[in-house]
Amino acid sequence: MAESDGLITIGVLARASGLTASALRFYDDCGLLTPARVDPLTGYRYYTEDQRERAVMIRRLRAIEVPLESISEILSGDIGRAEQVLDAHVGELRRRASAAAVVAGSIKQTLSLDDRVALPAGLLAEAFEQVRVAAAGNREIPVLAGILLEASGNSVTLTATDRYRLTTRTVVSRDRQGGDWSLVVDGGELAPVIEWLRGLDEIIAAPTDQGLLIVGDGSERRCRVIDEPFPDYRAVLSGLQPVRTRVLTARAPLLQVLESASPTVRFEVSPTGLTVSGSRLPATVTGSGIDLFFEVTTLLPAINTALGPDLMLDIAAAGHPVVIRSATDGDLTTLAMPARQPTNG
Repeated sequence: MAESDGLITIGVLARASGLTASALRFYDDCGLLTPARVDPLTGYRYYTEDQRERAVMIRRLRAIEVPLESISEILSGDIGRAEQVLDAHVGELRRRASAAAVVAGSIKQTLSLDDRVALPAGLLAEAFEQVRVAAAGNREIPVLAGILLEASGNSVTLTATDRYRLTTRTVVSRDRQGGDWSLVVDGGELAPVIEWLRGLDEIIAAPTDQGLLIVGDGSERRCRVIDEPFPDYRAVLSGLQPVRTRVLTARAPLLQVLESASPTVRFEVSPTGLTVSGSRLPATVTGSGIDLFFEVTTLLPAINTALGPDLMLDIAAAGHPVVIRSATDGDLTTLAMPARQPTNG
């Protein structure tokens, strides 16, 4: 009787529109395609021929992932609004496709890398910034102008030294493939790489024949390496003498004094506090008193790149390196060699 009334069954509409009967029932329940009549006894749904075009339109829109709410707007009859909704959806698809291409590109670039490590880009940028200040500013000994990068276990360690100071920082990796590896990156070429890293979330780093490869968000950077053996800094760290004096002091006041100090500063450590070039600074001292001298060019960068408001200075003796640790980040350690007492001092 329904077909004689010009109505078609749900099965006929399903075959004509390319939708399944269950999909048509779903679109009825959500109000997108309500049957012209529902048999009160059997519950059968019947549709008009005109609803076939609407069903086909729904199928086509769903095929391009248009949300149900947007489909309702498109089919509301307002052509101008329908065009706006479609344009906005296509724009979103383009953005998603572009993002997917970036991710796929990054993955493709790293598939052939046997040894690679995934790192938080921001932390790597921070570590490079902190460590490179300890690298030599000249090329008399080329390897001292570099930063040793070591991938081992679940972390990457960066180390630099110019023989008067040594800074090392460890960054925990997010993932790692392959064996342990290390190389010395040219510290003089890192500034643009550091800026690039700050805009990324995660990177993949790997050693290659052309240097250190860093891949992130579909782009890459290659860092030149220095093919010379790096000094055995672990021997230096393990050979440190026992700590006799420990100073815990605020970073900001110390920075303020160093930034306006003469080329050589005097540290007067006593059980009651710390005096730097005549300025009394708040400090907690454990151990015996001692007087030290430092070149500002050696000490200031180490203090400037430390993290957090407080610093810990571990002192063994006047002629031995002072270990500077950030009370906020124990993974950052700097050694600074005291200077000789000025002859006019």
